[in-house]
Amino acid sequence: MKILVLNAGSSSLKYQLIDMNGEVVLCKGVAEKICDNGSFLTHKVGGNTHKIMHDMPDHKVALKLVLDTLCDKELGVIASLNEIDAIGHRVLHGAEDFKQSALVDDEVIRICKKNEPFGPLHMPANIACMEICREMLPVPNVAVFDTAFHQTMPDYAYRYALPEEDYQELRVRKYGFHGTSHKFVSGEAAAIAGRNDLKIITCHLGNGASVGAVKDGKIMDTSMGFTPLEGLVMGTRSGDIDPAVIPVIMKKRGIEDIGEFVDVYLNKKSGMKGIAGVSDCRDLQQLAESGNKAAELALTMFAYRVKKYIGAYAAVLNGVDMVVMTGGIGENSDYMRKLVLEDMQYLGIELDQEANSGAHGVTRKISTASSRVDVYVIPTNEELVIARDTLALSGLK
Repeated sequence: MKILVLNAGSSSLKYQLIDMNGEVVLCKGVAEKICDNGSFLTHKVGGNTHKIMHDMPDHKVALKLVLDTLCDKELGVIASLNEIDAIGHRVLHGAEDFKQSALVDDEVIRICKKNEPFGPLHMPANIACMEICREMLPVPNVAVFDTAFHQTMPDYAYRYALPEEDYQELRVRKYGFHGTSHKFVSGEAAAIAGRNDLKIITCHLGNGASVGAVKDGKIMDTSMGFTPLEGLVMGTRSGDIDPAVIPVIMKKRGIEDIGEFVDVYLNKKSGMKGIAGVSDCRDLQQLAESGNKAAELALTMFAYRVKKYIGAYAAVLNGVDMVVMTGGIGENSDYMRKLVLEDMQYLGIELDQEANSGAHGVTRKISTASSRVDVYVIPTNEELVIARDTLALSGLK
């Protein structure tokens, strides 16, 4: 049983072909610079990486290139497209319409198009790929929504203190993102513990970052909001700020378009990049270790915000059994994990420094034996979540 997992961005198309008999990744890759000059496909199979230069004026051409590569006599892993049994799509936003993944049909496409304004950069590409796949391959397609896992939040957690009509008419509320990641690692944590009745705080830390409060397998709160801008300090995103600073900065900086201010200033020029001029945690760590105070401040602010959310969510959950670190930073940066988790003995967290320093991209317990709260590094696998949901909904055996 082979499932193709697709994650379409505004100018990219990531893919994995997974054999569900053993959940083995047969190959993976990404098409980049779609609709731009110099577009190319990076295809990884059998430990080898191949770069294919190819004009990709749209996602349909990109998808055809991916499919052709999967069947290529030298680079491919299948003899024909008939070996693909189903396709799973990562879809950014399900709003309140989708509380779980859905088998793609005309009605699902219609609702996704209605929700395009919630994700104007990614939703058109998500929808286009679903439509193209339905045209090109006679197999089930499943939409897996990044917001769906967060639909169990209670109203007092997802509502904003704004006039009622803003929620009823405009659907303004907290939606949360990184849902497939929080779902996967919280499930893995429950499997490690051998029980589901757990209070887990999941920390997906990367260039984009979010924290989730999970109780008995369900999200109770999460740090991202109406958009991925709310919450933590991130690589280039500001995270939580007082909205009253917006007109002040716009006036002083001569910015007239509020959309430009949010999309560019707060989403792309702020965060750790705004503080230190660099957004990559690895580069910032090198700079901080060489004495760069701005880099040190950026990392400390990032860690402080994560620490604050962990404390807040411990209160929301009335205690915590396990803290999980995942994402590019959470899985690989023992430096950042130490900044986040040290001095949290009040909560029952005791970090095992030796275990922490040796945990890079592997599942490992990094708390001491005497720690009242277990802390684990668990690599995320969002593609596998998509593949599993696709298998479950496609009716295949």
